[in-house]
Amino acid sequence: MIYELRIYTANPGKMRALQARFRDHTCRLFEKHGIKNVGYWTNAVGGRSDELWYMVGFEDMGQRDQAWANFAKDPEWQAAAAESEKDGPLVHHMTNQFMRPTDFSPLK
Repeated sequence: MIYELRIYTANPGKMRALQARFRDHTCRLFEKHGIKNVGYWTNAVGGRSDELWYMVGFEDMGQRDQAWANFAKDPEWQAAAAESEKDGPLVHHMTNQFMRPTDFSPLK
């Protein structure tokens, strides 16, 4: 199992809309395409208030690449993304990193 940590920095005033898109569309569509939802976070103390952190899981890099490709082509996702960004892009920029659990990690 590999985990992908993604950090989205929302455009000014767009955090609420970004979270709504995940809540109402993205999380369900991820699962549809084999992208395991692990968790979603915002900063409670410290850090930036315009960041949405989330982690998703995959069997391996090959499955990850195929899942993201299928997700990106999904007409339901494309419609949800277009509708949510009718007043401008929600995300200013994003970063991601890949993590593999250690042999002693409770989360495998």
